[in-house]
Amino acid sequence: MPLNHLKVLHKYITIQPLAAISEILSQLRQVKTRFQKSLKRILSVQQKQIFKVSQVTTPAPGMELQKMNGHSKEDGFDGLDALAEHEEFLPHKTGVKKEIHFTDFEGKTSFGMSIFNLSNAIMGSGILGLAFAMSNTGIILFLILLVCIAILSAYSIHLLLRSAGVVGIRAYEQLGNRAFGPPGKLLAASVITIHNIGAMSSYLFIIKSELPLVIKAFLQNQENTGEWFMNGNYLIIIVSAFIILPLALMKQLGYLGYTSGFSLSCMVFFLISVIYKKFNILCPLDDTHHNMTPAADDHTTINGTGDFCEAKLFTINSQTAYTIPILAFAFVCHPEVLPIYTELRDATKKRMQGVANVSILAMFVMYLLTALFGYLTFYGAVESELLHTYIRVGSGDVLILCVRLAVLVAVTLTVPVVLFPIRRALLQILFPDKPFHWVRHIAIAFCLVFLVNLLVIFVPSIRDIFGLIGATSAPSLIFILPGIFYIRIVPEDQEPFLSRPKIQAACFAAMGFVFMIMSLSFIITDWVTGESRSGGGH
Repeated sequence: MPLNHLKVLHKYITIQPLAAISEILSQLRQVKTRFQKSLKRILSVQQKQIFKVSQVTTPAPGMELQKMNGHSKEDGFDGLDALAEHEEFLPHKTGVKKEIHFTDFEGKTSFGMSIFNLSNAIMGSGILGLAFAMSNTGIILFLILLVCIAILSAYSIHLLLRSAGVVGIRAYEQLGNRAFGPPGKLLAASVITIHNIGAMSSYLFIIKSELPLVIKAFLQNQENTGEWFMNGNYLIIIVSAFIILPLALMKQLGYLGYTSGFSLSCMVFFLISVIYKKFNILCPLDDTHHNMTPAADDHTTINGTGDFCEAKLFTINSQTAYTIPILAFAFVCHPEVLPIYTELRDATKKRMQGVANVSILAMFVMYLLTALFGYLTFYGAVESELLHTYIRVGSGDVLILCVRLAVLVAVTLTVPVVLFPIRRALLQILFPDKPFHWVRHIAIAFCLVFLVNLLVIFVPSIRDIFGLIGATSAPSLIFILPGIFYIRIVPEDQEPFLSRPKIQAACFAAMGFVFMIMSLSFIITDWVTGESRSGGGH
């Protein structure tokens, strides 16, 4: 500080203390004003430079600017918005509300919660049919099929993420639009809608069939006396209205991470109980011959042995046609992959692939253990829905009652997770350029829950859902659509048409067509010949 300023300051401090303080505050305000003007000039220069860069840069598929937040201009999200969001140094104008686009938000869901949501989407009611599938293939063939389906599912997710990364789009329907235009968008949305409606129907069918039995066991009633709370149709309406619909009204899928974690905990309890019961239930059961299925007779004939309680390493019969569709349906999570990717915190392709790999591996272990111990408990007497087989032990068994309650809770909490991709697909088709609105959000959820309740009331067998949906929509979501999207979307300057990755993708899609035709042919043949499709009357 100059000498004359020190003298003035000394004068004020020694003679006029209050005046000195006032003078110092005045000088500080002047310094603050000059600093604010300088900061505004710096921010103005930076803003002009950003606009200049955005004007000279030509948007193109795969450009780094679009990939910063996983969106493209077709989604209503341009490169400048992405840059401003990531730099976060430009202040928002006060009083101006930013327009919210369909997928225009920053992912906030953690890695663990994403695993919970994706695992919950993978593991649904399909786990209840795996022991029946093993009884109709044998342990070795089942293991081979399960490993193949798990690897192929992980590879198809890789194709989806690769295609999404090239064009900066994280919506399954928009990938179809980029690959084939509006028809591709409509096709992808239709397949997702049909498949997930079938999945929701299978979950609610379990509630319809199991919840009355649980209530009956809880009340210790030997007969169904006809009360309304013993009617499965009434019960699924109540569960849908008071549990499923409120959860389905959540704005983002990431909010369901906690309920997904609880759902998985219930299924872990189910697995532990299945393992425990293997060592407490003796084979054959008292009513084994009364409940023996046609599949069990085939086991005896093909394997050349009359020993009903013997594990088969390899078996082929008329019911084997259902095995591959059941396995394929059990591993389908592809409609939920891109929505979960969108909401993942610090989202990258590698990070999302890690979420998928961990989820598939965890579900592979759970599927294998459930199928193995369920099969080794009942062998050829296992039914198409494993829980129904345990009823033979006695409906009053406390552990079995708890297991049935746990499964009911798990499948109930899975339904809202499956509903989100359907609503997303319908919004992409019906309101592609509209921002988020609560009226549309609630109305679509209500209509979907109402429609699925109608389907569940009139569908007689869970095997119909597993077989038909698995043989049609599952191959499309796992094999066909990811393969052809990859071939069409990835530019030829990055990967030529005859390059190894694209040839693999083409073979992958062709495998899906073959799988679909063969599965449908086997199932139709089974129906025409008059074989029992219920696997035990359920």
